[in-house]
Amino acid sequence: MSLQAVLPDTVSGLLGLEGVLGDVVGGLVGAFLVANIMLIMTAFAGPWAKRKITAAFGDRIAVNRIGPFGLLTIVTDAVRLLSKELIVPEGVDRPAWDLAPMVIPFSALLGFAVIPMGNGIQLADPETGLAFAFAAASIASLGIVMTGYASNNKFSLIGALRAVAANIAYEIPLVITAASVVIFAGSLRMSEIVAVQAEPLLSVAGVTIPTWFAFVNPFAFALFVIANLAEVGRNPFDIPEAPTEIVAGYQTEYSSVYFVLIYLGEFIHIFLGGAIAATLFLGGPAGPVLPGFVWFTIKIWAFFLFTQWARSAVPRLRVDQFLEIGWKGMLVLSFANLVLTAIIVGVIA
Repeated sequence: MSLQAVLPDTVSGLLGLEGVLGDVVGGLVGAFLVANIMLIMTAFAGPWAKRKITAAFGDRIAVNRIGPFGLLTIVTDAVRLLSKELIVPEGVDRPAWDLAPMVIPFSALLGFAVIPMGNGIQLADPETGLAFAFAAASIASLGIVMTGYASNNKFSLIGALRAVAANIAYEIPLVITAASVVIFAGSLRMSEIVAVQAEPLLSVAGVTIPTWFAFVNPFAFALFVIANLAEVGRNPFDIPEAPTEIVAGYQTEYSSVYFVLIYLGEFIHIFLGGAIAATLFLGGPAGPVLPGFVWFTIKIWAFFLFTQWARSAVPRLRVDQFLEIGWKGMLVLSFANLVLTAIIVGVIA
């Protein structure tokens, strides 16, 4: 099975365009479609689903007054936030302060360029696709540092520094754990990683279990999910925001449309984290009966639900505990997993 990156080609073919013009227009239209799909999901996740899930964990009633099931809260929240005055505090570094809220959501959307979402729904499939996804997601850390530095607020700066600490302490284990999947798959190309997982692992009572790396190496899957929680800033790793400690962390001084952009970026990153986890460990868009894109959507929403469960049920770590777990726990375990995986694959091969 091979998932070809044909979305731009399909678009250019439908429009009857060829050559460089077809590639450019097809790529732009494809990117527009993928970006809007993710923005629509984020619109549901942030103002509505997050509140509903959190309320369910706390045995409370969430938004239910505006529209069926409170769904029109999404529209009212958008109007409310976008119509607020954009307050610019004194002493901010204006160019960096203005640019940072755009960098954070852009980096997450950029990561989706190499994610296979279904048969033919992939913008690009480079040989270094996995490295590209991690590199794109990492740009958000730059945006967070810019918000903290430019805000002229000590709480924002503390939040930004915590974000850098989180990025260093947990992105290394995240990438090393992903490298163990690369050893199994023998490629950094996302479509090939998905294709390898489509092969049968074993059959039980007539049911074929695929070679999803979550089944092959559940320890690596657990490590990746935990490190991913730290990357997207969810409990017990929500150190960069920590509302009870540093107001709202790096985003304290932002309002109106800038707050909306940062808020969008936060939730798009959660979906990107789920998309990478699904691609590496859960067969990407693979699944029975339903179309691939439907399975892909189910998997990334399952990861979103997991992050909201963690947010509601798991207490926040202290900063020293946070760093100790990252450097003395996750880093050591991820290297151990990598070495063990290399030995096993070497013996089998």
